[in-house]
Amino acid sequence: MKNDILINLKEVHNRIENACRLSGRNPDEVSLLLATKTVSAEKICIAIEAGETLIGENKMQELRDKDSDLKDLGVERHFIGHLQTNKIKDVLKYVTCIQSLDRLSLAEELDRQLQNQGRTLDVFVQVNTSYEESKFGLPPEEVLAFIKKIKEYKTLNIKGLMTIGLLDVDKEKMQPSLRLLKTIRDEIYNAKIEGLETLKLSMGMSQDLELAIAEGSNMVRIGTSIFGNRFLGKEIWNENIAE
Repeated sequence: MKNDILINLKEVHNRIENACRLSGRNPDEVSLLLATKTVSAEKICIAIEAGETLIGENKMQELRDKDSDLKDLGVERHFIGHLQTNKIKDVLKYVTCIQSLDRLSLAEELDRQLQNQGRTLDVFVQVNTSYEESKFGLPPEEVLAFIKKIKEYKTLNIKGLMTIGLLDVDKEKMQPSLRLLKTIRDEIYNAKIEGLETLKLSMGMSQDLELAIAEGSNMVRIGTSIFGNRFLGKEIWNENIAE
């Protein structure tokens, strides 16, 4: 198991470096986030021992169950799944960033909880760039107005945008949904909103990381290519499955 994970990690880093080279980008511009949904703490610790420092969980229960094994290892934990407002208080115990901010009610409750705790939190705004009904995230045309509203909450530090691109065997069908996230970021830049001069793009998974990097991704969320398939049969792993 350990050797498999270490080999897979090396291959993923090589994919990132090669994608950056082909796109004329510095590999240091792209972070690897370990998508650890259903992955045991034992396997995660192997990756951390190999030097990984950033993990993402989809479910509060997994954050809680793995906390005793991970809390003292110096890793940064992000929440990357759909977040229900009634789970906010629990999720905030474990994470420094939520990448799935996609509605005003969630922002309001986050702000209330964070004010009570006297802290701030990094957030990414999730965008449904593929316009798929099965996915969460804001419609692209609503992002700029949403960003302006979120700026009013002093507890929320907007760090970037996140999307789950269209997954298809045809790369030409996949690319537009990734390119759109960068276009939205450019629109935000053009609006010259104070404090949002630099935003990261969190996009790209095992299937599309090269395309995502070519389109400007600063963070790829990789699980299957490192830890192996986690479902059997026809089920497809999806970082966006609701709790």
